[in-house]
Amino acid sequence: MVVDFLKKSLQGDLTGMVRIVSDSTCDLSQELLDRYEIGVIPLSIVMDDKSYKDGVEIKTEEVLKWSNENKTTPKTSACNLEDAVEFLKPYREKKDEVIYIGISEDMSTTCNVMRLAADEMEYEGLHVINSMNLSTGIGLQVLRAADMAKKGKSAQEIHDAITAAREDVRASFVVDTLVFLSRGGRCSSVTALLASTLKIKPRIAVTMGKMGVSKKYHGNFKSAIMKYVHEMEEDLLAADPSRVFVTHSPMEDPAITAEIIAYLKSLKHFDEVLETNAGCVISSHCGPNCLGVLFYQK
Repeated sequence: MVVDFLKKSLQGDLTGMVRIVSDSTCDLSQELLDRYEIGVIPLSIVMDDKSYKDGVEIKTEEVLKWSNENKTTPKTSACNLEDAVEFLKPYREKKDEVIYIGISEDMSTTCNVMRLAADEMEYEGLHVINSMNLSTGIGLQVLRAADMAKKGKSAQEIHDAITAAREDVRASFVVDTLVFLSRGGRCSSVTALLASTLKIKPRIAVTMGKMGVSKKYHGNFKSAIMKYVHEMEEDLLAADPSRVFVTHSPMEDPAITAEIIAYLKSLKHFDEVLETNAGCVISSHCGPNCLGVLFYQK
């Protein structure tokens, strides 16, 4: 980025840089956000009529504790217009072009809030991309965009490339319990009870911006997770080798995560095997012991 700035200085072009930003549901670690200089605007968690900024004013463990104590799922909401304007101001002042890659518009209005903020500010440098995904299904797109920005690609080139490849993202995860999805109204309490009684561990996949059950595993959580990842081996070996994510909510047995990571590394296919934690918004709906393997189809 420094080299790009110097080039622009020599050419007399100081109209700003191309910046990549997202929201807190991208579930990227702070280390990755810092490494790629990615800005993040938090969504909100509402508990006891009080709103908290995801990952800033509240942590995942606190959300899950509150949910269990109150037998309900907290409400989640998009960032408000005022916060979006404040978030974008520094970029506008520097005349940066910003690519915002946000949570699926079928799940949140955050993308539209960002558009409204740009309109209010008369900021033509904002490019909004509906990721049609969640968690590191967004994160994959964010990092690919950041890679392109570092190579000097224009905002329009990045926007077009990321948008064209949205359907190539493979995002799925296995949940240990449907209780949290049931509390949030995403499945019935009867379904959740049956799943618990029959020891069913659903695989949930994101397709065209929406979540749906793609498979059901029987048995304990560890056996379900291992079946899930081994069944994907052919797809993993044919995936874009740049990176693969292992993203999870709080795990009762961290050894399961370590085993999945070791397996992915043993494939000797990916340049990076990245582990990240699901934030408050994602974890509030899936509960603890939820793990996904996410990657780009080549």
